[in-house]
Amino acid sequence: MFENQQDQQALLTLLSDFGDRDVYVGVMKGVIATINSRVKIVDLTHQIPPQDIAAARFCLMDAYFYFPMGTVHVAVVDPGVGGLRRAIAVEFANGFLVGPDNGLFSGVLSQSPAIAVVELTNPEYWRTLHPSSTFHGRDIFAPVGAHLASGVPLKKLGREIDPETLVKLEIPECSRTGNTITGCIQYIDHFGNLVSNIPGSYVQGKSWGVVLGEKTITGSGTYGDVKVGSAIALIGSHGWVEIAINRGNARSLLQMQLGDTIQVVSS
Repeated sequence: MFENQQDQQALLTLLSDFGDRDVYVGVMKGVIATINSRVKIVDLTHQIPPQDIAAARFCLMDAYFYFPMGTVHVAVVDPGVGGLRRAIAVEFANGFLVGPDNGLFSGVLSQSPAIAVVELTNPEYWRTLHPSSTFHGRDIFAPVGAHLASGVPLKKLGREIDPETLVKLEIPECSRTGNTITGCIQYIDHFGNLVSNIPGSYVQGKSWGVVLGEKTITGSGTYGDVKVGSAIALIGSHGWVEIAINRGNARSLLQMQLGDTIQVVSS
């Protein structure tokens, strides 16, 4: 029934915590190519720390906007694989999301709400009727993503579910009191930069700084605005306030972790 799918070219992204040492990513790509060899695949990253749903949430939220309408995003960071968590596909304004219902899509959906959601209950679009209990990326998510990218309607993939029932990863919202904004660290990148949940728009065009204990790190425009080894606060390319060390690692030097509270004071 999929004989015409080879005539359709579409874009599909992959994000996972699989790394590049093992064959897992390559196997998923093989499954996709078996269904439709014309699907173009873009690897967002496979270096998400193992089982780190929060990091996956942020990276997908940071990336989806830069892809064409209709792109299918397959994301597999799935510590609950084989358990009670649902396997889902989501239609939203920019395209589709495919993966586990564990909160990793909650960042994207906070910016672009779900139009429709299905639980992936139709095995006709899986790789096998008997999927592995440890590798749904290969047996369910990759094939479903390939079928979506090939034009199969979302509603054929399974049972429709209420978007309000999707798992949300609880990232505290920042709050404002007078000139003080309180937020937290929502992501730490490869360089050790500390990305907060405070939108850069809150401080754009103002004089501002990040308060850490008794120290205030002045808000600046570029890493080069401070000496090598010095701390800097700035608006990152992702649009959030971040703390960095010029040619250093803010996570190590400042001893901060995911979820730690920060305050921004502006004038």
